[in-house]
Amino acid sequence: MLRSANKKPRGHAEMEPFHYLNGELHCEGVSLRAIADSVGTPTYIYSRAALLENLAAYDRAFAPVPHLVCYAMKANANLGVLATLARAGAGADIVSGGELYRALRAGVPPQKIIFAGVGKSREEMREALKAEILLFNVESPSELHALNETAQGMGVRAPVALRVNPDVDPQTHPYVATGMKTAKFGIPIADTARVYEDATRMPGIAVRGVQMHIGSQLTKAAPFADAVDRMVRLVESLRPRGIEVGLFDVGGGLGIRYADETPPTPAEYAAALLPALRRLNVTVLLEPGRSIVGSAGVLLTRVLYRKAGPDKTFVIVDAAMNDLIRPAFYGAYHAIRPVLEAAGGRRGERVDVVGPICESGDFLAKDRDLPRVEEAELLAVMSSGAYGFAMASNYNARPRAAEVLVGGGGYTIVRRRETYEELVAGESMP
Repeated sequence: MLRSANKKPRGHAEMEPFHYLNGELHCEGVSLRAIADSVGTPTYIYSRAALLENLAAYDRAFAPVPHLVCYAMKANANLGVLATLARAGAGADIVSGGELYRALRAGVPPQKIIFAGVGKSREEMREALKAEILLFNVESPSELHALNETAQGMGVRAPVALRVNPDVDPQTHPYVATGMKTAKFGIPIADTARVYEDATRMPGIAVRGVQMHIGSQLTKAAPFADAVDRMVRLVESLRPRGIEVGLFDVGGGLGIRYADETPPTPAEYAAALLPALRRLNVTVLLEPGRSIVGSAGVLLTRVLYRKAGPDKTFVIVDAAMNDLIRPAFYGAYHAIRPVLEAAGGRRGERVDVVGPICESGDFLAKDRDLPRVEEAELLAVMSSGAYGFAMASNYNARPRAAEVLVGGGGYTIVRRRETYEELVAGESMP
């Protein structure tokens, strides 16, 4: 349902999606306090304008070559987010049958869907073949044989790119580094030519492309450029063998700014890759996720209590690690801003911002210097649009947060808050 709010301010197009107006933090033209008063907390809030601009930045950057942006929906699979991007022309990068269902439900054309992931089941393969998706990114010879058998059984051929592991250090968190030889992802680059030759002999396989993805939250262009250069040489070596690929999937992984990082812009990223890509005369596929939705979202939370200990001051909020696990899981930093602008008279303090879950690891920030906030005040956990709600759980039997999509001066509740009844739906007692 569409809720109206205060009118869009003059000059809105030049503003950041999250900005202070009249002393209150806004998303586009909507006060976050107004959303909290109506929808409650914790709530994820996304900016439609930011989503569309982040997508458009990739299209502008790669305009010199044929290309398709396939949003990596594992970052945020909300139907409202997906539909917004699909209507703007984006495809989808999926990693499960559930994501295939969501992508189709949101209106992503199947001819713009690519299926990645190391553990596709045969049932997931069948569903994707029925939908006639654009491409399967195959991660191992075993998967290739399974896909060949599945496609043969259906009387079709599966369009395939081999995911190549180029053994490039992406210089990121080890949990999200995927392009080194120690990772579970992809086929070692030294083995790729042989696997391609095997694929061309399989009656259920149609070789269409090549794919790489070296990691997530990358803040330098050099690892991308190094990997692409290795991949270009691979593709050129395949052509004398009669193996032509028309699609080159460069993956995703471009980082965003959480604290003081300075990741490349899409334009800088493209500038590093295009010289090599132009040599191949192929259609370029891109799989951005975090860089589309990360900065477009915040987690809105309310202060429940203040607690002063002998060594720590705790600000206890109603959002927790089940809502946003990144700080606990990765040690990730998210900026936190009070919804009421910190005026000059508000003194600062060093605090831990923690949630209600019975774990010492339940924190959103540790030893953070913040303006003093009081009970019942609202805080915005910034850059939470990616891997926030997508990684949420019901730990401690906590209903998952609501999700809101803001457009201009209004907003839509794109996922209502879970109820206690929904927590036990599908369960039974013997």
